[in-house]
Amino acid sequence: MMALKKVRFDNFQPESVRFMAREITILRKLDHPNIMKLEGIITSRLSSNIYLVFEYMEHDLAGLISSPNIRFIDSQIKCYMQQLLKGVEHFHSRGIVHGDMKTSNILANNEGQIKIADFGLANFVSSRQPLTSRVVTLWYRPPELLLGSTTYGTYVDMWSVGCVFAELFIRRPILKGRTEVEQLHKIFMLCGTPPNEYWFKPTLPLAKMSKPRYAYQSSLRERCQELPKSVMNLPESFLSIEYEKHASATSALQSEYFGTRLYACDPASLPKYPPCKEIDAKLRDRKKDGGRFRASVTSRNLSRGRKSLLEQTEAHGTSSEISQTSDVSQADTICTLPALATTSNGTLGWPTKRRKHGHQEQDRLRYSGPMLTQSHRTNGRHGVHKSRFAKG
Repeated sequence: MMALKKVRFDNFQPESVRFMAREITILRKLDHPNIMKLEGIITSRLSSNIYLVFEYMEHDLAGLISSPNIRFIDSQIKCYMQQLLKGVEHFHSRGIVHGDMKTSNILANNEGQIKIADFGLANFVSSRQPLTSRVVTLWYRPPELLLGSTTYGTYVDMWSVGCVFAELFIRRPILKGRTEVEQLHKIFMLCGTPPNEYWFKPTLPLAKMSKPRYAYQSSLRERCQELPKSVMNLPESFLSIEYEKHASATSALQSEYFGTRLYACDPASLPKYPPCKEIDAKLRDRKKDGGRFRASVTSRNLSRGRKSLLEQTEAHGTSSEISQTSDVSQADTICTLPALATTSNGTLGWPTKRRKHGHQEQDRLRYSGPMLTQSHRTNGRHGVHKSRFAKG
């Protein structure tokens, strides 16, 4: 059984062909047991699609982490991280940046082997042309990309690896922003505010307008209390605000973490799980959301019925039937909140609502930074905004 990746392109647009060819070129340059190998290409003269052929993998880390029946022990996490870093070390040594490291792009098979997949946003860091900053899924995107850097290196992948590392322990993404502004704010609150000289770097064009009003101290150790004490030095080196201080894949593999007990277990000794992929987690979430939606509809109907009954009893002067109506728990209702916005004083806050002429109107909040368009709003774990053909 093999896996096929469908890639669309337009023969009449050179950028489209170049974008497709770059992914194939990069995949052909890579040959490592912890990286998905391109086994073949299926083409047709009558179609504008090609299919990339890969080995079939039963799981991805996003599916395994979100599965309620799976719990990783320390030696298993160390085994996964060791394999992941070896794969990252391989393509970094060849001057390639992945550009979308996240749990759903890290695949696993029933032999306990980890393989890095999806090099659609990968690029050569030795290229003289500026690279696009519109890479890496929002929850795993480093601050330098959020601040508009186009001259980055392989260190952007190491920030994402740090997010994956923490997620393996705490079983949920460590930074879950809904917009780029909120994501940047969450990063500063978790990792601390960088020093003054950071905001004047010419490689960060959006830095000056994005400087927070208040300085934050790092709260990473408090946020990651679930991690063993012997582990903490590694995520701190991955999630450093100053990208020059990011640990490389090679230095991480030589760190104390992998040289102390419990040692990484043998991949062959890992349990065999039923197929667990990100799509399975999405389906579970949809079922839960559907159940909550039905509960909220039921609660609204009961509320309407209770109100109607109250009006009837007030008219007849009785209340015996009201006492028979069961109350609906607040847990059965859904409360939707508006997205965070940036206020004029540089902080994030909830937009307030007011009534005017019988209608609710949302107050406008001034935002001093760059205006976010609809295309800037990205879905944290599951997607990254991609212009159709990323320049560079």
